[in-house]
Amino acid sequence: MTTIAVLGNGRVGGNLAAALTRAGHKVAVADRAPGAAADAAQSARIVINATPGAGSLDRLTALREELRDKILVDVSNATTDGPDGLPTDLIYPGSSLAEQLQQALPETSVVKTLNTMLFPVMTSPATLTQTPTVFLSGEDPQAKQTVRELLTDLGWQKEWITDLGGIRTARATEAAILFVPHVIRSSGFTPFAVSIAR
Repeated sequence: MTTIAVLGNGRVGGNLAAALTRAGHKVAVADRAPGAAADAAQSARIVINATPGAGSLDRLTALREELRDKILVDVSNATTDGPDGLPTDLIYPGSSLAEQLQQALPETSVVKTLNTMLFPVMTSPATLTQTPTVFLSGEDPQAKQTVRELLTDLGWQKEWITDLGGIRTARATEAAILFVPHVIRSSGFTPFAVSIAR
């Protein structure tokens, strides 16, 4: 059993927290109450960033001490949104939120994953009619292995997990968010994932 803190209690954070609890992990969810994120992160081995990506860097940089020597799993995408609330542009073009977090938190192992799909797929990948892909980006092989194990707990089969390499590769998966609003406008909110077909 791993102690996990989920920062953010919206649809993404709540969904992940419930699934990880069902898988047998001890999970603390931090809401927006003052000090809640620090308290949750302090006692966890793994911290999941499910906060809105536009403010994640400031929020997490403020937790530098609590995140020291921890694994930070970043599932957010940092975008500006259009009038319909859907993403229009990247906040860190030529970089990524994950890279910014790793640079700001050098003593934390940042792993980017689960950011190339609608949120229900994160915890129910087998419900899709075709084989989905989930990507990993990060500098620490041991941290990525730990996150692989979490993904299998969430229902991801080993062959569905693709390690892209270092944290710089997160700029590719974060850019994939720009597909999402167009797919939603054309097909609605039916769950889908950006996947590699071979």
